[in-house]
Amino acid sequence: MASDSDDPLATLPSPSAAGWALLRETLRPQRVDIAKGLAVSLGWTFTKIAIPSMTKIVVDRGIVRAEPGALWKWSLVIVVLGLVSAVFAGLRRMKAFSVSYRTERRIRDRLFGHLQRLPFSFHDSHPTGQLLANANTDLKAVEGFITMVPITLGNLVTMVGATVVLMFLDWKLALVVLASLPLINIFARRFSHRLHPTVAGLQNELARLSGVVEETLSGVRVVKGFGAEPRQAAQLHKRADSVYERAIASTVVRSVYWPILDLLPQLGLVVILWFGGHRVLSGDLSLGELVAFNSYVLMLVWPLRSTGMVIAQAQRAGVAATRIADVLSTVSDLAEPSHPKHLPERVAGRVFGEVRFERVSFAYGSPFSDATGGVAVGDSSVGDASTTMVLDQIQLVVAPGETVALVGATASGKTTLARLVPRFYDATSGRVLVDGVDVRSIPLGELRRNVSMVFDESFLFSDTVRNNLKFGRPDATDEEMFSAARSAGAHEFICALSNGYDTVLAERGQSLSGGQRQRIAIGRAIVADPRVLILDDATSAVDPTKEHEIRAALEEVMRHRTSIVIAHRSATVAMADRVVVLDGGQIVATGKHEELLATNERYREILAREDAASSAGPKLGKH
Repeated sequence: MASDSDDPLATLPSPSAAGWALLRETLRPQRVDIAKGLAVSLGWTFTKIAIPSMTKIVVDRGIVRAEPGALWKWSLVIVVLGLVSAVFAGLRRMKAFSVSYRTERRIRDRLFGHLQRLPFSFHDSHPTGQLLANANTDLKAVEGFITMVPITLGNLVTMVGATVVLMFLDWKLALVVLASLPLINIFARRFSHRLHPTVAGLQNELARLSGVVEETLSGVRVVKGFGAEPRQAAQLHKRADSVYERAIASTVVRSVYWPILDLLPQLGLVVILWFGGHRVLSGDLSLGELVAFNSYVLMLVWPLRSTGMVIAQAQRAGVAATRIADVLSTVSDLAEPSHPKHLPERVAGRVFGEVRFERVSFAYGSPFSDATGGVAVGDSSVGDASTTMVLDQIQLVVAPGETVALVGATASGKTTLARLVPRFYDATSGRVLVDGVDVRSIPLGELRRNVSMVFDESFLFSDTVRNNLKFGRPDATDEEMFSAARSAGAHEFICALSNGYDTVLAERGQSLSGGQRQRIAIGRAIVADPRVLILDDATSAVDPTKEHEIRAALEEVMRHRTSIVIAHRSATVAMADRVVVLDGGQIVATGKHEELLATNERYREILAREDAASSAGPKLGKH
C-alpha cells in the first residue's frame, strides 16, 4: 500500500498516445458497427433538422396565410418525422452501447490474459487494488466515453447542419447569434485544462481506495484477529475523504464552466427575439422563419452544453486508457522460447523428472520492482534488489524419482531455488534443466503441466471440491481424483462434507480448516500427475499430531516421481532420500537425514529452531 505521504498529483498520468492508440486498436475491428451507428446518427440528424423547416411551413402557410389543409397536412408530416427521429434515437443509443460494451469486454479480456501471463516479479511489486481499479474503474471510464462517441458525432453533425440552415434563413441574424461560438471554444479549452488534474487525481484515489477495500477483505481474519477494525475503518475513511476531495474539486470545475457553456447559447435566444423581431416587423423575415430560427438555435443548446461533459469524459477515458496501456505494454521477463524444445515423452515403467541446477545464481531485481527496490518473496527478503544475491553458484542434481529436502533458515534461498524449476523466476546466471532440457527452452504451459507446486499458503477457488482438485487437469477421471485425495489424506473429510466432492467451498476455501485446505491443495497437485512435485512447506498448516495421517500417503506418492520438499519439521525432512542444506544462498551440506544429524552442527541448529517454532505455534483450526 502506498504511503500516506505520497502526493497522488505528483505522478499523475496524462492521456498519452499509447492510451488513444489502445482505443483505436480495439475499435478498429468494429468499423462496420461504428459505420452503422454513424449512419443511424445521420438519419437522426436529418429528421431533427427537417422538423423546424416543417414548422416554418406550418406557421407561414397554415397560420399566417391560412392555406386550406396546410395546417393539418404539415403538422402530420412533423408527427411522422418525430416518430422516425425517435426510432433513429433508439437505434443510435443501442449501437453506441453495443460498441462500447464490446470494447470494454475486449480490453478486459486482453488485460486479464496479460495479467495472468506477467511473471511473479510484476505481481510482487504491483498492488492488487491498483490492478483491480484498472479492470473496473478505468474500464468503466473508457466504456462511458465510447458510448458518447457516436452520440457526440451526431450532435456535431446536428450543429453543422443547423448552422448551415441558419445561414440560409438569414445570414445576418445567424452571424449575430453564432458570435458566441468562439467564446464557447475558449471556455471549453480552459475547462479541459482545469479538469484534467482533478479527474486524474480522482482516478488515482479511487485506485487507492480499491486497494484498501481489497486488502481489508482479503485479510479480514487478520484484521479481526488483532481487533484492527477501527484502524482499517480509519484508513478507509481517510482514502474516502481523499476521493471526496478530488470529486468535489472536479465538481467545482464543472460547476464553474458548465453554466457558462450553457449561458452563451441562451444569450443567442435573446438576440433572436430582439434583432429577429425587428426584422419580422420590417418584412425582411417571415414569422415562420423566426420560429424556425428559434428552433434551430435551441437545437444547438444541448450539443454545446454537452461539450463540457464530453471533454470531461474524454479526459477521464484518456487517463484510464493510458493506465491500462501501461500495464499492457509491460513486457514479461519470462518470454516464451522462440525455438521451443519439448520434454521427452513419458514411457510406462520408466521414471522421469531429473532436475539439474548448473551453477545457478539468482538476485531479485527487475523492471517490476517497487520504488524502494524492496521485494519479499517466499523465504527471501531483499532490501536492495540490484545488489543482493539470493542464490550463488548452486550445483545440484535431483535424480528421477528421488525426493530431496531443502532445509535452511529463513532467507537461505530454498523457496527461491524451488521456484526456478517451474520458471516463476529465471536464474540470473546458470541453467535449470528438467530431463536434460533447459526450462527456458520449454513452452511455459508444457513446463508447468509437468512441474506442480504446493505452496505453504494454500489457495482454493470458490468452486466445488471436485473442480478444485481437477483444476490443473480437468480431464482427470473421478477415480484418479479419489486416489489423489486419499493420498493427500483428504478423502475422508471430503466425504463428510454436506455434498461430498460437489460441496461448493467458500471464498479461498475459508469454510475449511487450514489443514484441510492444504490437503486439498496437495491432492490438486497429485491429480495433475507431474514429473516433478514441489512441496513448499506443504505440511505447515497441518497440526504435527495429525501430520502422520498424510505422511505415509505422501511417501507413496513421492516414491514414483521426483520430489523437492521444502521442509522445517524433522519428521517431514526424514521422508526425503537426501537432504540439501542451504545457508546464505549456497549449499553447505548434503546427505541423509540421519547422517547430517550426526555430523552437521548447523543442520541440527536449523532443525531444532524450526521444531521449537512449530511446537510453540498456534494449532487452532488445523487438522
